[in-house]
Amino acid sequence: MNIPKFKSKVFLAPMAGITDPAFRLLCSELGAGLVVTELTSVHAIIAKHKEFEKGLEKITDFVEFSEKERPVSVQLFGNEIDKVVAAAKIVEPYFDIIDFNMGCPAPHITSQMAGAALLQKPDHVEKLFSRLVSSVDKPVTLKMRTGVNSSNCYLWKPIAKIAENCGVSMITLHSRTISQGYSGKSDWTLIKKLRSVVGKEVAVVGNGDIKTPEDAKKMFEETDCNYVMIGRGAMGNPHIFSQINSYLQTGSWNKLDTENKKKTFLKYLEISKKYKTITFTSKRTQAMQFTKGIMGGSELRVKISKAKNEDELRKYFE
Repeated sequence: MNIPKFKSKVFLAPMAGITDPAFRLLCSELGAGLVVTELTSVHAIIAKHKEFEKGLEKITDFVEFSEKERPVSVQLFGNEIDKVVAAAKIVEPYFDIIDFNMGCPAPHITSQMAGAALLQKPDHVEKLFSRLVSSVDKPVTLKMRTGVNSSNCYLWKPIAKIAENCGVSMITLHSRTISQGYSGKSDWTLIKKLRSVVGKEVAVVGNGDIKTPEDAKKMFEETDCNYVMIGRGAMGNPHIFSQINSYLQTGSWNKLDTENKKKTFLKYLEISKKYKTITFTSKRTQAMQFTKGIMGGSELRVKISKAKNEDELRKYFE
């Protein structure tokens, strides 16, 4: 199944507590070629679907998104094949891509033998992808890490071949191991190796340590990847997508001043009103991220940490 045509080569990575529908929409408007939902449990989708079938809930009651985000990918995690397939069928009508997570290093995910822990189970992964790809009509993609630790940082390699042989359309490699978490340096040479391991019909997305437009260009040049995906580099700075697109096209990009950063957060707050799953705690977390690199940021963070409601957040940013 072919992936959609993307408006740019720069994607937003799924991040728990960050890539809510308001933030994704901002990133999409600012030039992200693809946005991905926060990691979603297949068990949660199946449980909620029972209410959904009774007509008590709609899909957006448990995975919120808007048509304006398209193309939008839903990211699933789990390890029971029947449940992964069942969940994928439930969400398939609403999303453009179904992404399977084998990249999350969080202990509460890997302890379930899900997320990046599945890198250690190639036989199981082969059965899973074989069923998943044949059960849905939307493109299936994979996001993964390289391995568990530095001594087995090539676990990605057999998984990539399995994914290709089963018909997975696109593979994103976050070039760190589980044990690295988000520390240390990501190894871009492994993204380059991935590009040579799978055929050209499988798109390769490089992920890890892109903080500036220069980093993005460097990753394209060093790895021959088709697309790049940005996670922490986009936190508090959805403008990174327009900056990268500008740099790739013209060789220059504009830095954002404090006023524009504040305005962007106020726009995020406005959009977030439409979504009931975005909690005040999440909005406060986003506010903290938007203060990074702005004048008076540390004083603003003290105020934000004590804010009790959305009006106070708005007042601080105005």
